[in-house]
Amino acid sequence: MSEQPTGALVLVGTPIGNLDDLTPRAVELLRAADVIAAEDTRRTRALLSHAGIPAGRRLRAVHAHSEAAAAERIVGEIRDGDRVAVVTDAGMPGISDPGAVLVRACLDAGLPVEVVPGPSAALTALVVSGLPTERFVFEGFLPRKGRARTERLAVIADEPRTTVLFEAPTRVRATLGDLARVCGAERPVAMARELTKKFEEVWRGTLAGASAHAESAEPRGEYVIVIGPAPERGPAGDAEVEAAVRAALADGRSTRDAAADVAAALGVERRRAYAAATRLKASRPRVD
Repeated sequence: MSEQPTGALVLVGTPIGNLDDLTPRAVELLRAADVIAAEDTRRTRALLSHAGIPAGRRLRAVHAHSEAAAAERIVGEIRDGDRVAVVTDAGMPGISDPGAVLVRACLDAGLPVEVVPGPSAALTALVVSGLPTERFVFEGFLPRKGRARTERLAVIADEPRTTVLFEAPTRVRATLGDLARVCGAERPVAMARELTKKFEEVWRGTLAGASAHAESAEPRGEYVIVIGPAPERGPAGDAEVEAAVRAALADGRSTRDAAADVAAALGVERRRAYAAATRLKASRPRVD
């Protein structure tokens, strides 16, 4: 007799567009799973039908808003010996999609977690972008507004690695405009949409060009934006050092602290920043 498989959580990568990209191993596992936890049961039902897999009552909705609540039940089912497959609308579970909470819950409970690799929109766009792939960072979706968005944009502006991020069609124009403003209009970029589908599009150029391209037609489909690394900065000039020191002093920092902060931020010698801070401090008018 063949040994019965033990209970486990299995993350199953699914196609990002073309349903024929579903792997034979994924088909086998989905067919044998006791439970299929899906981000959107309608999309998963269509995928299962395409692969000739009966859904039955095994299919259950587990999306971003219900993942934490579903974790306890799924942990119990795996303890009882069930194999629970996790799929999202497209790509690998846990990458800007549900999955990570379930993984953490199972690991904390000492239960096995397995992975059936599959397509990834982020990696697909990266390798087709023509931009450096040796080192890259994945940013997912940017915050929509406020300080959190400003801070993340500033990080991307100075990022020495290629940056990959996702964006919805309703926000892609605003995001490209913000990126052009903080990263520079000539920063290289690739925009990919509808990857592996009939109307796949990969646009390559500069951020200024990408912003204009997005304005020329109504954006459709989710976008993957791949931004080239920040150019290496040359040594900071005296005017840049002085402006940074002046801003630090105006913010209430002491001469010593202002020099230390500016030296770290601009990569200049601390004594150079300290000399500028001392000079600026001495030139301030005294208030009696």
